[in-house]
Amino acid sequence: MTHVRFNARPVGRRPLLLAALCSALCVAAPVMAQTAPATAPAAVNQDSSIVLIGKDGWLFPAWGSLTEVDAPAIARNTALIAQARSALAAAGVKLEVLVLPDKALFYEDKLPDGKHLGQAVRGRYALVHDGLEKAGVPAVDALQVLRQVKQGGQEVFYRSDQHWTQPAADAVAVAVAAQVRQQAPTLAGDAGSGMALGSEIKERRFGDLAELFLTDDQRKSIGRDTFTVRRQAEQQSLLDDAPAPVHVTGHSMVQPYFGFPQKLSNVLDRPVSVNWKPGNVGHWVMLLEYLESSEFRQHKPQVLVWQMFEPSYVQGPDARGQWDNASIMTPQQWSARLTKALGQ
Repeated sequence: MTHVRFNARPVGRRPLLLAALCSALCVAAPVMAQTAPATAPAAVNQDSSIVLIGKDGWLFPAWGSLTEVDAPAIARNTALIAQARSALAAAGVKLEVLVLPDKALFYEDKLPDGKHLGQAVRGRYALVHDGLEKAGVPAVDALQVLRQVKQGGQEVFYRSDQHWTQPAADAVAVAVAAQVRQQAPTLAGDAGSGMALGSEIKERRFGDLAELFLTDDQRKSIGRDTFTVRRQAEQQSLLDDAPAPVHVTGHSMVQPYFGFPQKLSNVLDRPVSVNWKPGNVGHWVMLLEYLESSEFRQHKPQVLVWQMFEPSYVQGPDARGQWDNASIMTPQQWSARLTKALGQ
């Protein structure tokens, strides 16, 4: 389990640089962050089940339907999430759900000719978010937040990558911080213990969809993207020893490379811890891995932010062929592990 903390530190202790952390966790981020099957075909085209090659070099994951939505599956999974909220509340932990919207919602005009989103898919995020609200599960409306970012003239996803940009991650972190403060107005810890944000640097590389799933010729045709990441600020470190009142669990969107946990820590002015794995592992197992860890038993957070992704929200714990085999379990098994981990 990849697990790091974000908080301030006094001068004089050996720093763990963000750049060093990213060389261990994130430099190969496109490889680690894949949500498709690990084995891809040698070549793809616009009709591939792996990636859609759109206009102007825009790439889209193609392992979900552009037109169909499984509403009953969404309802079943919302019920499981509501069960987790109740169980965590009984253990003294507030749950905040963060569902990140589909890239195609923002760049439908960049889809290949003949490809369009169906009305059901256009309304899927609202279906998910409204269902969570009705079930009493606090959740940030990330779609509205990111629409504001896009309307302000900034990109919210990278062109050849399935991950969000730093402006998108920052904006959602601010929105999540506001809801965390609503749930826990008084966070444990000291003022000034949040992470200061360092200067920005630019990296030119292929996005994960291009790197993983295109042929050499296709990759050269698409070209590299410019990724914006932050250096670590002076006198700041990523530490594993100070308790954090807020924890983030999810997939590669919340890894340090894209800046979300750092910004959340900065806005809350408190340490934030995070555990994540590639998206094909699934958010169901990621939650359990954290709750079953010694870290959780020793330092229960006040608020747990559980991140998931709209296109895979329909996939329950038993979604064979979607999650990796080690992640598969029945909903009953998942519930039993949740209950046991929380000592209930």
